[in-house]
This record gives sequence, structure tokens and C-alpha cells, in this order.
Amino acid sequence: MSGGRNLLLTIRFVGTNYAGYQVQQNATGVCTVLQDALERVLGSRGDVKGVSRTDAGVHAGKYCLSFLTDSTVSCDGLPLALNAHLPDDIAVTSCREVPPDFHARYSATGKEYTYKLLNSRVRDPFLVGLCHRVAYPIDATALHAQAQDFLGRHDFSAFKAKGGKPGDAVRTVTHFSVERQDELILFTVRGDGFLYKMVRIMVGTLLGIASGRLPAGCIPEIIAGKDRARAGQTAPACGLYLSDVFYDYSHRT
Repeated sequence: MSGGRNLLLTIRFVGTNYAGYQVQQNATGVCTVLQDALERVLGSRGDVKGVSRTDAGVHAGKYCLSFLTDSTVSCDGLPLALNAHLPDDIAVTSCREVPPDFHARYSATGKEYTYKLLNSRVRDPFLVGLCHRVAYPIDATALHAQAQDFLGRHDFSAFKAKGGKPGDAVRTVTHFSVERQDELILFTVRGDGFLYKMVRIMVGTLLGIASGRLPAGCIPEIIAGKDRARAGQTAPACGLYLSDVFYDYSHRT
């Protein structure tokens, strides 16, 4: 699969049974399962370029990956062919041919993540593993106001977990909303890129404010301090979804 066509696949997956998207030696990643399907359909595993790594247990409503292929299979037919060889928790939703220089990760201009939280004293069996649950009452409108302090271009070192790649921690957050839908609370954040576990720490910090462990209005000081110990706990992986990936006009999915 090293030939002349560059294909962009969009997939969705439930990450509960996987150690993240990326290929790993001692655990099963989503990419490994997808490459198995590609090998069955196209005859070669190929070098698949994913838009990002994901943590174990994290889900994706929209994940993008690109690869080169000599195959003449149609973009309409490839998703159905791959889905016939994929488990129920992974599905290819679309395929399109993109320019030769397109790279699913480096051509992306931004991403959107959604964190799903069940605000209920009673668990919902249909949502176990698909969202985080908090029993104490949460004022989503108040948290939305607090979340606006994340907007802008900042050094987000305080919201980077240990174990991430060293380097520049400056990122731009363009949108952060907190919205209640009955018992579900949705945290939606968009930006040009995110550090290791950054979104989960941001959500955990907002939950720290909601629970009273952190004072309201503390986010600007935490950002300025660049100290991970001052931010909130890392919210569990089960609530996090990669919900959208953005490319410029010529690379729109």
C-alpha cells in the first residue's frame, strides 16, 4: 500500500475495549484492528497516519486517518468492505481521495472534543463505560461561565499530564461550552491542538470548582502558574470523545 492514491478514512469507535487508537506492543489498539481489516480487503497493512493518539478507553465520534494505496477500490465501496471485517465497536463512515501531500495529523487545523457526564445519583446501565457519572448537583450554566477563562492562546502546562511529550505547551482554545441535556452535561472544547490528557484535566478542574474543592475564578491563576498540581483531577477516560476534526477547505472531510 505504497502507491499513488492517498485515501482519507473517517471512522467512529467505542474505545472501551482498546488501549487507545495507536498500535501498541502489549495491548490492542484501534489502529491494529483497522489494519487487520485493510490487509484483508486490500492485501497490505500499509502505513496508516492517524490524526492523533487517544488514551485507553477514550471514544471517537469522528476520527480521521490517511494512507497510500495502489488499490483501485472505489471510495464508495471501501467503507462497506472494511466494515464487514471490523468488530461492532469500530465503523468506517466515509472515504475520500485527498491530495498526495495530505496527512491526517499534520494537515489538521484543529480538533473538537466532547466530554459526556451523567449528573445523577443513579447509574444508567445504558451509559456505563460511555460517560462519567457525578452524583452531586452541577450548575452547568455556572460552569459554562467558568470555562470561558480557558479561551485564547495560553501556555497550558498546568493542564498537561506527566508522561506527555516534552515541548511547547502553548495552545489556542477557540470554544468551550458546558451544556445540560436532561441528566447529561456536555463539555465541548475546540482548539488548534491539545496536550496529553489536557481536555480531561480541564474538565476535572471545572468539576473541582463545581464540587467546591477549587474556588470559582481560579482558572486564570492556574494557567498563569503553569503548575499541574494546582489544577483539578484528571476526569476519567470513559467520558471523552473526539467529536470532530477540522481541515482547511481543500481537505474538508
